[in-house]
Amino acid sequence: MRDDRERVRDILEAIERIECYAARGEQAFRREELIQNWVVRHLQIIGEAARALSEPYRENHPEIPWPKIIGMRHILVHDYFAIDLDIVWRVVEEDLPELKRTIRSIVDPENA
Repeated sequence: MRDDRERVRDILEAIERIECYAARGEQAFRREELIQNWVVRHLQIIGEAARALSEPYRENHPEIPWPKIIGMRHILVHDYFAIDLDIVWRVVEEDLPELKRTIRSIVDPENA
């Protein structure tokens, strides 16, 4: 069974994988279905890892919007026909960099 530390590292790894393709820009994201699927899949991984974190861990880190992350995962997994690419791209550009910084500061405060 994976512990909280491993799940947080899963989140960081998924963010880094998204960054690889997001670096191609918004137009590539909108044009290429494979990039869209890659990004959505890794957002699902982020949400699943967040959902599987222990409640005490999430409570100890209220600076992270766990309910929003988990809620987005629910939409991406269960309401896949309702996925809004504008929202997905906004999350990639606006929310993931801050999430990455915050999680890095938790995992390795000395190098954040």
